[in-house]
Amino acid sequence: MEKTVDYFMSPGSPWTFLGHGRLREICALHNATIRIKPIDVGAKVFPISGGLPLPKRAPQRQAYRLVELERWRKLRGVALNLKPKFFPAPVDDPCRLIIAADQLHGQDAAMKLAGNLMQAMWVQERDLADTKTVRAIVHESGLEVDPLYLQIPQTHQTFDAYTQEAIDRGVFGVPWYVFNDEPFWGQDRLEFLERALEAA
Repeated sequence: MEKTVDYFMSPGSPWTFLGHGRLREICALHNATIRIKPIDVGAKVFPISGGLPLPKRAPQRQAYRLVELERWRKLRGVALNLKPKFFPAPVDDPCRLIIAADQLHGQDAAMKLAGNLMQAMWVQERDLADTKTVRAIVHESGLEVDPLYLQIPQTHQTFDAYTQEAIDRGVFGVPWYVFNDEPFWGQDRLEFLERALEAA
């Protein structure tokens, strides 16, 4: 049986970053293919699903978010700045570059680029709103920069389609994984996803 996990994500999410490497490990272990699907969470998913951008959340929720991030970065063994210098940053272009990498080079290249973009934001204090910085990250990911940027206009429809698909499938946050039509919200549900893959 072919196993495929749909991976709705955004590089602007620390939770997506925390689970990214573990997702790859789990899927490799169980011979599952990952379909990475960057989506527009802040502008399109949150308004429909009742979510709020971080600055608009109640102080209590913002404070507890930091507690949980600290717990999970220790448990996952992932270096992560709780308050990175360049957060929040617009991530529409990074999302489209991930899609472009997928279209031109396949899922493995897209997953690698996504991981490097998140590493840049959440560990290296690099600004994803700066084109020179993002171009450097693309190069560091082993991809040709100019062809990927030339592909961006071809990604707009896909980015919108992934976002609408997420809305239609009830996604309200990221990361969001779907296997055999069963949803798993959050990197803290990866162990349940692994059990589902084992049982398939």
